[in-house]
Amino acid sequence: MLHYLQGLLSALDLTSLLDAVLRVAAIFLCLTVHETCHGLAAYALGDPTAKREHRLSLNPLHHIDWVGLACMLVLGFGWAKPVPVDMRYFKNPKSGMALTALAGPLSNFVLALVLLFVCRFMAYHVAATAFTVALYSFLYTTAFLSVGLGTFNLIPIPPLDGSKVLFSFLPDMAYFKLMYYERYGMLLLLALAFIGAGGGFVSALMNTVFRALLTLVGL
Repeated sequence: MLHYLQGLLSALDLTSLLDAVLRVAAIFLCLTVHETCHGLAAYALGDPTAKREHRLSLNPLHHIDWVGLACMLVLGFGWAKPVPVDMRYFKNPKSGMALTALAGPLSNFVLALVLLFVCRFMAYHVAATAFTVALYSFLYTTAFLSVGLGTFNLIPIPPLDGSKVLFSFLPDMAYFKLMYYERYGMLLLLALAFIGAGGGFVSALMNTVFRALLTLVGL
């Protein structure tokens, strides 16, 4: 039995396993910040729903949708549990929803900037060891994933955040009709992800934003 376990352990690619664990941790961090900031924005605008549902939390277990996480790891496209928002609490429902939606992607760009500033500090002031190199790689990768999540969510296809921002400029009748049918947008997104449509454009946009942030922090 011991010989069998030793053989099994030796067959495992521990480096790949560690990379996978760190990638999941990075996704947890990006999604948690994104969803928490949706809830904080809604709360600041007068909607207590997210607070009541314990979604103003940095505990990733409050936000992670396991199917969405699996899709993100396999397809590069996934989702978290939507933060509950009740537009009736907003003084201006359309603008309140737009600001709440925009808070998620903006938080991802801010998170990426903070992580890249830490990377810059480490590059110039921290001695290179196995640990610091691994930490630098994790922070850099997390920043890249955070930019990807923020950029992707700005696409104006329901139910992504960009659609709520764009729709806020429509007349009320058209706005609420589109919001009613936004649940079907997920099927469109899944279909596009499955056939790979638009992936090149999204990747190019994400890389452009990430390079801009690298330039901004001096990396």
